[in-house]
Amino acid sequence: MSAALPEVVPPPPVSVVGIGADGWSGLSGGAREALREAEVVIGGERQLDLLPPECAGVRVAWPSPLRPAVPRLLAEHRERRIAVLASGDPMFYGIGRALAEELGPEALRVLPHPSSVSYACARLGWPLEDTEVVTLVGRPASRLAVSLHEGRRLLALSADASTPATVATLLTAHGFGPSRMRVLEQLGSEAEAYVEGVAESWAHAPGDRLNVIAIDCRASADALRLGAVPGLPDEAYEHDGQLTKRHIRAATLGALAPAPGELLWDVGGGSGSIAIEWMRTHPTCRAVSVEKDPARAERITRNADHLGVPGLQVVTGAAPSSLSELDVPDAVFIGGGLTAPGLLDACWEALRPGGRLVANTVTLESEALLAERYRAYGGELTRLAVAHAVAVGGFTGWRQAMPVTQWSVSKSPLSGDRT
Repeated sequence: MSAALPEVVPPPPVSVVGIGADGWSGLSGGAREALREAEVVIGGERQLDLLPPECAGVRVAWPSPLRPAVPRLLAEHRERRIAVLASGDPMFYGIGRALAEELGPEALRVLPHPSSVSYACARLGWPLEDTEVVTLVGRPASRLAVSLHEGRRLLALSADASTPATVATLLTAHGFGPSRMRVLEQLGSEAEAYVEGVAESWAHAPGDRLNVIAIDCRASADALRLGAVPGLPDEAYEHDGQLTKRHIRAATLGALAPAPGELLWDVGGGSGSIAIEWMRTHPTCRAVSVEKDPARAERITRNADHLGVPGLQVVTGAAPSSLSELDVPDAVFIGGGLTAPGLLDACWEALRPGGRLVANTVTLESEALLAERYRAYGGELTRLAVAHAVAVGGFTGWRQAMPVTQWSVSKSPLSGDRT
């Protein structure tokens, strides 16, 4: 008779404890018990310093950069009772996400504390559900630009004490200098304080590094209006003429149909307008803009930063050779270089099943190529024509822009052929 295999006992769940600026006194009984029982407590140095001596576990400070160290530290102490400290709510821009991705949600016991956002809305009297939150911790301040709209209330999570001044400068540069700013520091602690002022005249010295910036958005009279849907004014872009114009851009984004979390290839980026407005539709939308001209590639980066999507990936190189190492796209837009040998085929083959491809052209040669693919793969072939009213002597007449031929098609989720 064979011997029974020993029972495998799973390691204890990792306790993830949210802690605020009020430290130990602000923790629940369950959170205190988890920290007392922990054999290892992992957290930031500031958070670890908030614990009393009765928390006798070995204290391990997160190294920098933090994310790559998560698997190593968890594996090193996996057979011991581990507690991880997080600021406020661990699942709100906190370490909880990385731990859930690494271990799985079932291996965690999350004990949240009120977040700085909850405290800020409580102090301001702002409904939490109506308040947009933008984190600037480890991220460029320019990402705030996409959220600037007249009358909106924003909370910006600061990276450090210098962030409020940076935000004030950004607001002023984007035409939102009249916006009211309040900087709330050490929320929830006895040292809680705040300062306020107007962005364009912000003169406060840097205060505490633990702060949240509340912004009442107010646009100046001459601010360029940037809406929440595709079709931004052409003046919003720095360009050398290589720009998908406003009305064609809106129709193109409509055909591309961005959805949260999707990735776009913008091939022949020009000024980057399609990729930029794709990313502006939702914070999780991603895009790669491929542009062979180095000067234009740099211009795309500047436009993306100015319009609030600094995460746009810009690849400088010719297509299709520059496409081979990119992640599989959910959608592809081809705005230039259609006649380059193999380009259309490479984009079609790379596109995931169910993805969309949209191509625009103004030349007869490229139009013939799109007509051929339309016969082979189906989709929609559309002629887009826009005319603008202009002065004709003392009267007004129409000036016709070059018509654009657009082919849009979805790749079959089953066969990879026509829809």
